[in-house]
Amino acid sequence: MDMCTNMFAKCGSDIEFCPPLRQLKKEHGPLREQMDAFREMAQKVGVGDGREDWSESLFVLRDKVERFVGELDLHSRREEDVLFDMMAAHIGREVGPIAVMEYEHDTAKALLKQFLQTTTELSGMVEREQAIRIADIAIQAEAILSQHFMKEEQVLFPMAEQILSEDEKQTLQDEMDKIK
Repeated sequence: MDMCTNMFAKCGSDIEFCPPLRQLKKEHGPLREQMDAFREMAQKVGVGDGREDWSESLFVLRDKVERFVGELDLHSRREEDVLFDMMAAHIGREVGPIAVMEYEHDTAKALLKQFLQTTTELSGMVEREQAIRIADIAIQAEAILSQHFMKEEQVLFPMAEQILSEDEKQTLQDEMDKIK
């Protein structure tokens, strides 16, 4: 059976996932909604209305991103601390899908942290060009995560469904349940 070893190959879109993989996939929905909301807001920073100070727009955006990061943290811990480790035992972690997934997690988290740090340190007036540069950091994180979720749903989760034993799937569920 094809194990979808090509990270960018589309496979398994009609696979019935076990409960823990269904849960991870289901968690993507609300996360995508939050990402869409903050991306749309970030794209409006610096656009129109002739204002000179964009700090308030960035503070409102920061609140949305902070709430998102809290939700993302739980989801990514379930993947990183449980699913990725279990899959790495089968396919390795240095190259291939797990290496790509971990790199994307790290990159997106670093961008989100940079955005939050930058907006936390703001003082005084923020001009249009600076505001656009800062908002773009959140847009970059959203772009990475959108592609990342698609890769998980089309490649990683189908691969996990195929390679994890029933006992491992139960362990996956038990360990994910501990992360609250």
